[in-house]
Amino acid sequence: MHTAETEHIEVELLLEAVFQRYGYDFRSYARASIERRTKQFLTTSGCASISEMIPKVLHDREFFSRLAQAFSISVTEMFRDPFFYAALREKVVPLLKTWPHVKIWHAGCATGEEVYSLAIVLKETGLLERATIYATDFNDAALGKAKEGIYELEKLRQATENYQQSGGKESFSDYYHARYDAATMDGALKERITFSNHNLASDNVFGDMHLVFCRNVLIYFNRELQNRALRLFTKSLVHGGFLCLGSKEDLQFTEAYADYARVDDKARIYKKMERP
Repeated sequence: MHTAETEHIEVELLLEAVFQRYGYDFRSYARASIERRTKQFLTTSGCASISEMIPKVLHDREFFSRLAQAFSISVTEMFRDPFFYAALREKVVPLLKTWPHVKIWHAGCATGEEVYSLAIVLKETGLLERATIYATDFNDAALGKAKEGIYELEKLRQATENYQQSGGKESFSDYYHARYDAATMDGALKERITFSNHNLASDNVFGDMHLVFCRNVLIYFNRELQNRALRLFTKSLVHGGFLCLGSKEDLQFTEAYADYARVDDKARIYKKMERP
């Protein structure tokens, strides 16, 4: 009989197979989310059960890629949470300007909407020309879309209000080139962004960063993996550098709590301090 307990074991074995074969570690992701996504993927996988997916994932890289994309959370939009970008302009950018060159790690950039939003803020505040943004994700399909910077025109039009609420002073349409139903982000924004594959569950640090931007990613991790990712961010940041999390994420019950001072409570912006 196929019980919930059996299904739980099947998912455990599938995640272990993925880790052993490809080095992608989803074992620490929030289990309810992973199990839900595994079941959703099963309906289009051509397999009769989760256990039937295990040999397929071991021997078929393309099948694994599809599964990894199913595990990847790419819910994003331009200038999501306008209050956050307003706080970034007001409380972070003036301090970033005190460094001659600024290095930024945008971890979990998904399909790129938020990394372009960040680049626009830097451009409008005169910082983009001396900034380098490293935008990373483990999902190659999402990264490909981010690198292209091509989005539905209607979605960008809808983002205009977010942009204005975030403190944007220009015409938002100046930042993209519309053609039919699609829009391409301006090439000047792309010049300062380097896209690359990075898995927070298994890969290493980015050194000497002045700002680490990882919004609405940690909510999908369990506590162990949250702490791993936060250790990466803390090691990556210079003293006095900034960490930006999502509106439902907090450092309060994590190992990293003592490493940071709060800059903006609502916007979840933190500054790296020396431990006492």
